[in-house]
Amino acid sequence: MLGNDGAGKTTLTEALLYEAGIISRRGRITAKNTVSDYFPVEQEYGYSVFSTVFHVEWNGKKLNIIDCPGSDDFVGAAMTALNVTDTAVLLINGQYGPEVGTQNHFRYTEKLGKPVIFLVNQLDSDKCDFNQVVEQLTDIYGSKVVPVQYPLNEGPDFNALIDVLLMKKYSWKPEGGAPIIEPIPAEEMDKAMAMHKALVEAAAENDETLMEKFFETEELTEDEMRDVFCVCAVKDMGVRRLMEFLGNVVPYVDEMPCVHNTRGEEVKPVTNAPTSLYFFKTANEPHIGGVQYFKVMSGKVREGDDLTNSDRGSKERMAQIFACAGANRIKVDELVAGDIGCTVKLKDVRTGNTLVDKDCDHRFNFVKYPNPKYIRAVRAENEADTEKLVAAIQKMSQEDPTWILEQSKELKQTIVKGQGEFHLRTLKWRLENNEKIKIIFDEPKIPYRETITKAARADYRHKKQSGGAGQFGEVHLIVEPYYDGMPEPTTYKFGNQEFKITNKGSEVIDLEWGGKVVFVNSVVGGAIDARFMPAILKGVMSRMEQGPLTGSYARDVRVIVYDGKMHPVDSNELSFMLAGRHAFSDAFKAAGPKLLEPIYDVEVFVPSDKMGDVMSDLQGRRGMIVGSESEGGYEKLIAKVPLKSLSNYSTALSSITGGRASFIMKFASYELVPTDIQQKLMAEFEASNKDED
Repeated sequence: MLGNDGAGKTTLTEALLYEAGIISRRGRITAKNTVSDYFPVEQEYGYSVFSTVFHVEWNGKKLNIIDCPGSDDFVGAAMTALNVTDTAVLLINGQYGPEVGTQNHFRYTEKLGKPVIFLVNQLDSDKCDFNQVVEQLTDIYGSKVVPVQYPLNEGPDFNALIDVLLMKKYSWKPEGGAPIIEPIPAEEMDKAMAMHKALVEAAAENDETLMEKFFETEELTEDEMRDVFCVCAVKDMGVRRLMEFLGNVVPYVDEMPCVHNTRGEEVKPVTNAPTSLYFFKTANEPHIGGVQYFKVMSGKVREGDDLTNSDRGSKERMAQIFACAGANRIKVDELVAGDIGCTVKLKDVRTGNTLVDKDCDHRFNFVKYPNPKYIRAVRAENEADTEKLVAAIQKMSQEDPTWILEQSKELKQTIVKGQGEFHLRTLKWRLENNEKIKIIFDEPKIPYRETITKAARADYRHKKQSGGAGQFGEVHLIVEPYYDGMPEPTTYKFGNQEFKITNKGSEVIDLEWGGKVVFVNSVVGGAIDARFMPAILKGVMSRMEQGPLTGSYARDVRVIVYDGKMHPVDSNELSFMLAGRHAFSDAFKAAGPKLLEPIYDVEVFVPSDKMGDVMSDLQGRRGMIVGSESEGGYEKLIAKVPLKSLSNYSTALSSITGGRASFIMKFASYELVPTDIQQKLMAEFEASNKDED
């Protein structure tokens, strides 16, 4: 169950559970007593942060439903839910029609090939215009959007609708619940017949067997119309009809394409097969601890079964299994292929793990999460809480894998990444209120890279005498920009001096931060003993790890050591390491050094009336607009933008467009920093490192 914030998913969940008899009274968001949104952080903010798994049984059929948060900041929950379910019910707020959340969620359903049922909610709102909503949906998503029902009286007096599939009028008393089912009034019959015919034709168009039957009889039963994309209008009234409709129309688990295991083999959701369970969600609940949610991918699972974790090798016992009903859980003896359930107190199961019985070796890894869009450095207000902070975030990222924690050796910061400003604000609230750890968010440093643009030469003598054995090492070297496939070094000219190179051995090192360094030994005549070359390389590498310009990692450099001097007593590895480090640093600074910055590919989905504002803002962030195209009623802007300019982009974009736009970003490449920005960054670095050796 998907939809924009405010579409009414949580309220609909309450109504579904109430009508199915799983709860005895409907909760309200304002009363903080709903089956969904039961975590303290959700009650604090008043809307969903986590997905809620529940089930209803109606007319002898069981529906497993996952109610997903509407905010795009919590897209991880929607992506997980779409991967373990077979159909999306996409709620539309009848007052506003399709919104940015509608667009985002529909895009995910297309990517995963899931059928969609649009459900127009809040028909009792003054501002609801059902016909306009249908028109907007048809404009955006095409002729496959066909109404199944239409309201007779939108607004505060809403209490009746015409079902053009069953050709009946449904109406309700003020308390809702069981409908009064009657023939369609004469004055509505022409409109209902025309819509019925359009609906049946749309279904037949997508299935040759149905088309043949349609031409013979001009009728199809509801059960035959599984593949049609529909709009369904309900609020609290019509909930029973919705469950009936879902039971008859949505595909069964075994009618959808099979999931593949990590070896690429199809795994059919059949009961007479070895047992495999995929764990797609973890929740840490007060007084209970870990609650693990799973889908039975094959076979069946019974209470007391002993299973093996395919990912971690550990053994687990399924002491209890439950059918899910949000904050409530219903104990069951077994669950079968295609079903969704939960368990508690497993020892060593993480989100994304697979449990199997002894006859099975499946592993699953089919949920792909979007790249992060909002990054902050995080630290505990009290330094003594640092270890506790890291452990808490790691535990929370099991609940929401789009919270990503990274201990950055390069930036010397603890980095936390998420989907937006509100996403990380939620993390902060939970750390401070649940874990009692006060935290501070800082701007993350930018992972710049340093490189050179021309060849340069330097030498350095390290000499130290302080009683006893001294230190002596002298290194002469050349540096130049390196690229894959460049020719071997032969001759260099600096001023009037020419240097001939004899390659006595070279080493190519792939740097863990990207790029390469190539180290060439060209020392002849024994000026430096071969045993000191590794020490010189170590000195070079220590400077590569902390570049001379700004302390950032350096990359793509060829270093040629061609001469030097030793002392028979005072030369040692430390002396040559220091001489190599300083010679490399001096040569690097003379070789036209340049700073590179990370550039990201950014795609912004924006309403056409805000296109100009968003383009101007991107250009103000040193972004380069690469192109644009229309997609699903929105414009898609494609740009290349420096990471430095994206730190607050999610908040700014929301402000510019009134929350109607969304974006995705992905690392593209490293490019040269403009000269004025490079000089400023170098000055800042030098000022903060005046006392360095």
